[in-house]
Amino acid sequence: MPAVDRQATAAELEACRRALHELLDQGGPADRRRRSDGTRWTNEELLFHMVFGFLVVRTLLPLVRLMGRLPPWAGRTFAAALDSTRRPFHVVNFWGSRIGARVFSARRMGGLCDRVVAALVRSLEREPEETLGRGMPFPTSWDPYFTSYMTLSEVYRYPSLHFEHHRRQLTLPGGNSSEGADAS
Repeated sequence: MPAVDRQATAAELEACRRALHELLDQGGPADRRRRSDGTRWTNEELLFHMVFGFLVVRTLLPLVRLMGRLPPWAGRTFAAALDSTRRPFHVVNFWGSRIGARVFSARRMGGLCDRVVAALVRSLEREPEETLGRGMPFPTSWDPYFTSYMTLSEVYRYPSLHFEHHRRQLTLPGGNSSEGADAS
């Protein structure tokens, strides 16, 4: 596996963090309560869901490190078990973002994102090169950016892809802009 461009991944994470703050500043309470485009969430709920993507990765990192050391059949079995729970996952994912948006104000949401992105960048900087190439099978029915096998390096890039995907669904002033972090 070629060397991972840690600086590019860290820059993507930082660009998303800055973009989130811009989005939180762009609209008032009425704009955040407006429906997003293509989801059943309001803008505020979708913004929380976007931040939650970073939190998910922070939780996934130890799991991917562990599963990357186990025999391949263990990872495939685990991913298949997770895929079989897609319906309850989507229900929890939906309601979790609804509830999270009520618990975290825009200011608190921005602070949470700051802390988790800083933690991800620190973790990425400390990650041994050989670990970044290890991975595990993923439940592809849970998210369009989960592939059947993801390396730790790809998991670090996931929240930026997830963020940009949902950014296009916001109906905030400037929310579906193509400026900021790149989803490619």
